[in-house]
Amino acid sequence: MTDEHRKILERINAYAEEVMADIDPQKVQVSVQLDKLRPIMETIAAEMEMSLEDFFILYMDIQSEASCLSDQKLRDELRDLNEGDGAPLLYR
Repeated sequence: MTDEHRKILERINAYAEEVMADIDPQKVQVSVQLDKLRPIMETIAAEMEMSLEDFFILYMDIQSEASCLSDQKLRDELRDLNEGDGAPLLYR
């Protein structure tokens, strides 16, 4: 992930924490969540001179990459914990 992509993700996540603080992402439709994020996405898309649609695709790619990195980090940490004699911690 590039520094530029990391900054974009941090900016969107900070905005999301503000406008969606009272929303449970497990219970609220993704379309509603995206509507809440639309203003920041429009702002960043304009700054990057991209269409909103192209920026959305970029955002989804960045978010997917971040999710994979986070997942791998968790798997690595669990692998370290499972090297002992105790019962293994499982992750799906």
